[in-house]
Amino acid sequence: MKRALVIVLDSVGCGAAPDAADFGDAGADTLGHLFERDNLELPNLARLGLLEALGRGKSPTLPGAAWARMSEKSVGKDTTTGHWELAGCVLERPFDTFTKFPEDLLDEIGGPFLGNFAASGTEILEQLGEEHLRAGHPIVYTSADSVLQIAAHEERYGLEKLWVLCKRAREVLDARGIRIGRVIARPFLGDSAATFKRTSNRHDYSLMPPETVLNRLQAAGVQTIGVGKISDIFAGSGIGESHPTKSNADGMTVIEELWAERRTQPHLIFANLVDFDMLYGHRRDPAGYARCLREFDTWLGGFLPEVGGDFLLITADHGNDPYHAGTDHTREQVPLLTLNAPFAPGDSGDFTQVARLVAHHFTLD
Repeated sequence: MKRALVIVLDSVGCGAAPDAADFGDAGADTLGHLFERDNLELPNLARLGLLEALGRGKSPTLPGAAWARMSEKSVGKDTTTGHWELAGCVLERPFDTFTKFPEDLLDEIGGPFLGNFAASGTEILEQLGEEHLRAGHPIVYTSADSVLQIAAHEERYGLEKLWVLCKRAREVLDARGIRIGRVIARPFLGDSAATFKRTSNRHDYSLMPPETVLNRLQAAGVQTIGVGKISDIFAGSGIGESHPTKSNADGMTVIEELWAERRTQPHLIFANLVDFDMLYGHRRDPAGYARCLREFDTWLGGFLPEVGGDFLLITADHGNDPYHAGTDHTREQVPLLTLNAPFAPGDSGDFTQVARLVAHHFTLD
């Protein structure tokens, strides 16, 4: 019985991509800067070849470990673009982006809204959270990524009401042919700018992807299990079972449980751990980012003995250098760390190497 585990460390890039300057990200290096400035050590990832991937020397590696660096071929540096390419879908045309959404579009979605400009999630709540409580209107905003985000108070506005509104936004965008990668529901709690805090009840409504390796696995009888926001990123396409999570710690616990339980049917567990990006990258918090990486590395040390002869792959979907200017993702290469891979990954490949490795492991073409 074959099985595989793919873990995406959201935003854990390993150095500026060759075309980073085209995206305003020359010099970005998420892992490199954390190693240099925060005395970061990740001994268990090093056992899979991380130091070699970073060009920071050599370390003893586990038998069967192999590493590479990958450059994104698709035009973009957002979560959806990165994950789709990891699953074998290269975007030749970037998703649509906005600095301000057309008023008639917002009216059709269900306005009135507050905001309608580009901002970080914490900034938008500081600026408009209290007005939202007074007026009751949800807050719409965007970023450099292809996203339409709607924030609302989880209790005062209502969580279900926010999810329905975001689902409506997805439907309107699709009907108009506007290729926004994700509509994101951003619920929060608190009663003032000083106490507002986003909750873990976020929900993403993604554009429907073309066929990916996930669909092909399902067609071949391989069970596909999403952990974290994977099902959201692929709009449920190719995902047979989904386990949303509230944090990295929750995600790692779910991975452990699934790995221990599922031993009869061929399956792929495809997990996203988002705290690196959501809590620390976008907030430009290098100390928190480094701490989060250490926590994952400690967990990995305990999990590696459970892998046995099965296929493990750890990678990322883009960068988010906490030492870089701004608060958006950074166009970076990403590490590819494998254990018991069906063939040695190439060091000059694009993200679709992940799809090829997974397909080959399950004997698909």
